[in-house]
Amino acid sequence: MSPKLYLTLVLLSLKSFAQSQKENSKTSQDSLKKEILKEVVVTASRIQETFIRSPISIEQLKSADTKNMGSPSNFDALENLKGVQIITPSLGFKVINTRGFANTTNVRFAQLVDGIDNQAPHLGALGANDLGANDLDIDKIEIIPGAASALYGMNAINGLANIQTKNPFEYEGLSIQQLTGVNHVGHADRFSPKLYNQTNFHYAKAINSKIAFKINGSTTGGTDWVADNRTDLAPNINSSTNLYGADNPAFDEVNGYGNESANRRTVTLNGKKYVVSRTGYRETDIADYNIQNYKGDVGFYFRPKKGQELVLTYKGALINTVYQRSNRFRLEDYTLHQYSIDYHTDIFQIRTYLTQENTGKSYNMRSLAENMDRAFKSDDQWFSDYTTAYKNAITTGATVADSQRMARTASDQGRFIPGTDAFNNKKDELTNINNWDFGAALHVKSSLVHAEGLFNWDKAFADFFKKIDTQLLSGFDYRTYIIVPDGNYFINPVDDGKNLTYGKTGGFTQLSTDLFDKKLRLSATVRADKVDYFDLKFTPRFTAVFSPKEEINFRASYQSGYRFPSIFEGFSNVNSGGVKRVGGLRIMSDGIFENSYTKASIDKFQAQVTSDINTLGLTQAQAIDKNKGIIQKNPYTYLQPEFVRSFEFGFRGAALKKNLFIDADFYYNSYENFIAQVEASIPNTADAALIPTSLYSKASQSRYRLWTNSKSKIYNYGGSLGLKYKYNNVFSFLGNVTYTKLDRTDDKDGLEDGFNTPKFIVNGTVITENLWKTLGASITYRYQNKYDYVSFLVSGEVPAYWSMDAQVNYNFKKPGATVKLGGTNFLNKTYYSILGGPSIGALYYLSLTWNIGKI
Repeated sequence: MSPKLYLTLVLLSLKSFAQSQKENSKTSQDSLKKEILKEVVVTASRIQETFIRSPISIEQLKSADTKNMGSPSNFDALENLKGVQIITPSLGFKVINTRGFANTTNVRFAQLVDGIDNQAPHLGALGANDLGANDLDIDKIEIIPGAASALYGMNAINGLANIQTKNPFEYEGLSIQQLTGVNHVGHADRFSPKLYNQTNFHYAKAINSKIAFKINGSTTGGTDWVADNRTDLAPNINSSTNLYGADNPAFDEVNGYGNESANRRTVTLNGKKYVVSRTGYRETDIADYNIQNYKGDVGFYFRPKKGQELVLTYKGALINTVYQRSNRFRLEDYTLHQYSIDYHTDIFQIRTYLTQENTGKSYNMRSLAENMDRAFKSDDQWFSDYTTAYKNAITTGATVADSQRMARTASDQGRFIPGTDAFNNKKDELTNINNWDFGAALHVKSSLVHAEGLFNWDKAFADFFKKIDTQLLSGFDYRTYIIVPDGNYFINPVDDGKNLTYGKTGGFTQLSTDLFDKKLRLSATVRADKVDYFDLKFTPRFTAVFSPKEEINFRASYQSGYRFPSIFEGFSNVNSGGVKRVGGLRIMSDGIFENSYTKASIDKFQAQVTSDINTLGLTQAQAIDKNKGIIQKNPYTYLQPEFVRSFEFGFRGAALKKNLFIDADFYYNSYENFIAQVEASIPNTADAALIPTSLYSKASQSRYRLWTNSKSKIYNYGGSLGLKYKYNNVFSFLGNVTYTKLDRTDDKDGLEDGFNTPKFIVNGTVITENLWKTLGASITYRYQNKYDYVSFLVSGEVPAYWSMDAQVNYNFKKPGATVKLGGTNFLNKTYYSILGGPSIGALYYLSLTWNIGKI
């Protein structure tokens, strides 16, 4: 049978089967209408409202919907939502982003579980889903793809996700899920195929009408995706001597560490200046790609009276995976603990929680590589040996390129070889030294204490507010970060014997009213925040929703938001390869800004001096004097909060007899005081005439990386369109397209964060349910175009890619079991989601979920 005839018969069979289901289609369509018009969300306004009339863009993913997607988990399935971009630094660490300026810490996006922030305190950013709920406990996830600071005040100027879990009073029973998969298929150059396992457990019980509890647990194990990009980041650094590619003695591959800028020197060899770097190690030599993560939680629920509930919760996580920031890190025995108390009624809510973080045995891969080199031979000795070996080679008649290779081979004699006992022993030693000038350990202990409350005035004084058809909500929040100084990553510059603290207090009031027979809904919110080291800041939000019919809704909003520096941005004090990374608050960097010169100008100055010596025959002194005007004083200063203004317009509605759901939005943002980093140096001389000479050599300058604010004003805009159509109880379609554009950058100074977002992201999913009895299947197509990626680890272009996910599932109703066979990127077309990160291939899996009870 020819493929074309076979396909024709399949399509005819499906058409015939679909027609046979027409008697059930009305029920299916009615259920879709109910879903579209009656679905309730709470995250957009912190009050219950119908999804279709939400005043701002909001996306939601119900746990039941994930069953019909090729993604292995709810968190992975978020990538299918309109406006959502997920970047993958690791198989065990994925990061949500919306509306541009993505990075691997993503401090502009907040992530909550039942309204509780699950960020890692010392980063001030989310930790993927490592402390989040497991799949069996998730009810649904709501995402605001845009500024949410006015209501939440959590630096959520680009977006917010709220994972909502199952209440044991409503969802009783036992659930067990086992997912077994395989990745690294067809990657024999890296790994043979490797098993991937995830086990989830959920048990909920209502003892009586007043007491209930639930217990959740999850384990994940596998082998991570490999980061092994060998592109040279400094291809033209020796162009004046015509050394390129493999001949470049400063070769700096993306996922090679210990051969970066801080590990280079300009050496004079036979009258020529060459930039030479230490050899370093590839990530594949020093990384542990074993993933082993555990998390669990227990919650006790009490209902003393109708409409009242007290919830006590503990969450814990043990994490072993790879994490990416300005460097790549191995998280080893990294732990997070969270304790929370929540008491709420119809009128008010009081919540407090404590999050504790301990980085355990984690380490910095770059510091490990460069200090592994230095452990066998100091920089001074290595470069001296290199110079001697080069001169010996060139006198034998070897070419310049061959002499460079011979010099490296000679200088590397005695180097620690990956895989040997000596290498492994030295690695263990260095990963326990808490100073990145000599070791690689990441030893941080931190805590976050948070308290907040809400008061519904319209519930407390229902008769009055009902008469004027108005709702009034007020809230407050208090937060303190507590960091234990470790002497390397953090110090207390004021009192060396005490912990660092960094606190904020804020509050908001929101007034909403309905006009013209509830066809127009207006809302106004004002928020005030006072953060240590900064003045009081106000954040307004105004929204309007016009609904001429229940199924037709137009919305518009204006809101602003502040992002205050994280602990790391404000207080860091890291020694790393001779460059000190310093927080941007004055108490950390007092005097550095005023007395330093920018690295960008120093690099340009050094390169031009070297070029003039090599090509014009000038002496070093002559070349320095000729080019000293290139050096620029550091124009930046101490940190201020980042600020965004956002305008948004949107439409939600139903068409085609309410069987097609349409959701569209357009936004325009402007940013000021972008928090970014500048590299600068202070010359080790007080004599102004000697400053250029001092800055020509790394040995005679003190080098810094400082957190500061970009002088640029940045504008971006975008929009998205989402469609949901259900033909009958068998076939449905989900599709969306997201457009995100960096409009312009005024006063461009090069410090602004990379936009790091593709212009187009397209998702399309075809779902079949009850194809035969309870058999279902789906296929998802995903595309994003190429985009520029900027970070301190690596900058360049992320190639465009497309991928496909697919699954089939079958529900055995009597035993309450669901089997799902699927694959992500199942065609195994490897791609990068970010530069410096891993190459992502296919993950094929089989999952079995067994439910007993009302879950």
